[in-house]
Amino acid sequence: MRTLIRNGTVVNAGGTLRADVLVEDEKIAALAAPGVLGPADAYIEADGKYVLPGGIDAHTHMEMPFGGTFSADTFFTGTRAAAWGGTTTIIDFAVQAKGTSLLSTLDKWHEKADGHCAVDYGFHMIVSDVNDQSLKEMESCIDAGVNSFKMFMAYPGVFYATDGEILRAMQKASGTGATIMMHAENGIAIDELVAQALSEGRTDPVQHGLTRPPELEGEATSRAIQLARVTGAPLYIVHLSASQALAAVAAARNEGQNVFAETCPQYLYLSIEDLAKPDFEGSKYVASPPLRPKEHQADLWRGLRTNDLSVVSTDHCPFCFKDQKELGRGDFSKIPNGIPGVEHRMDLLHQGVVAGEITLQRWVEVTSATPARMFGLYPRKGVIAPGADADIVVYDPAVRQTLGVATHHMAVDYSAYEGMSITGGVSTVLSRGSVVVSEGSFHGHEGHGRFLSRELSQYLV
Repeated sequence: MRTLIRNGTVVNAGGTLRADVLVEDEKIAALAAPGVLGPADAYIEADGKYVLPGGIDAHTHMEMPFGGTFSADTFFTGTRAAAWGGTTTIIDFAVQAKGTSLLSTLDKWHEKADGHCAVDYGFHMIVSDVNDQSLKEMESCIDAGVNSFKMFMAYPGVFYATDGEILRAMQKASGTGATIMMHAENGIAIDELVAQALSEGRTDPVQHGLTRPPELEGEATSRAIQLARVTGAPLYIVHLSASQALAAVAAARNEGQNVFAETCPQYLYLSIEDLAKPDFEGSKYVASPPLRPKEHQADLWRGLRTNDLSVVSTDHCPFCFKDQKELGRGDFSKIPNGIPGVEHRMDLLHQGVVAGEITLQRWVEVTSATPARMFGLYPRKGVIAPGADADIVVYDPAVRQTLGVATHHMAVDYSAYEGMSITGGVSTVLSRGSVVVSEGSFHGHEGHGRFLSRELSQYLV
């Protein structure tokens, strides 16, 4: 099967090129000046449109257990929604429960995902129980293509790891080349602030933000960086939201340390004002770290320009307002944490291009090329080049759309961006050469996506 994408502007992290793109079966076969390649079995017209490498969302939570419930998207509905938004690869988190093994956890997540995903997928591993067995099993996970391990400085009693446990895991990562991913918030201090708020009758959703102040994200980020410095382990700060945390990352990077960070669209566009919406509407915006005051947003955009923030992921973790978010009525600490977003990441970051916050090439870099390099998928993914997987997005920069629950494809009953008018939208999406989205229709199927066994990070200093 030969498919020719004609007359588009190819956008890679390294630059743009007016070219035709020839796809043969699952791979990109050639790029050439318009009119040179052909004939083909099928043609996709891309005049006036961008031709991008498929987006890579390196932080999602499909079917994730949390507080007695599960995130609303299955691996099928979540990856189908990802495809609708131009994301052709996700990396999800396998969640180790206390007292279980990493390998049995990985098997459980394979059971959830294998044969169900609409686009390609990989796994990170959440390490919540640090002991001799789990440290040894980290090596087996690496052999199985899972070489990034997330730890938590938050959620005491659930995921929380002590500094000593983090140190041991980082030592293992340093010796194997694996990457430690860190949820950096001071959970011990936060739990005390939460208890104080509840004892004083402050129970509304906005208290979730007020009891998790940005200073405690900054402190935990700094502490994680020092532990990584002592051990020599690569460190990746997930869902960075606060100026204080960004300053700590920038300082470490200026010293040449292998410290990296991602942010998420919600921290670029939403704020604590959304958490403060009346009538429990603020619960829709409860995530951790919480949404910050708007003044943090300018620093985050600047961090994207300077590469102190290297990746934009979603932390997609959707819980319905009805029956799930409502579990926290009268007690904000019981609201399931998470915001839906896997479908809108590419579009929302394109608004940064429209507004002049980032360049066209940087848009592709933070949403596709760098995630591919950071997590051992490049050049198979993340680039329009011969030999790469034909994960391709034909993107119309001129189309207008309004985001909302009535039109999105995520399995959740609200949109965090309800009524937001944006410029640009997906026209056609190919996953390994197969058209999965075209002109407003889904053409993919459950089980098309394949598991990606990843190499070690290709982004280290």
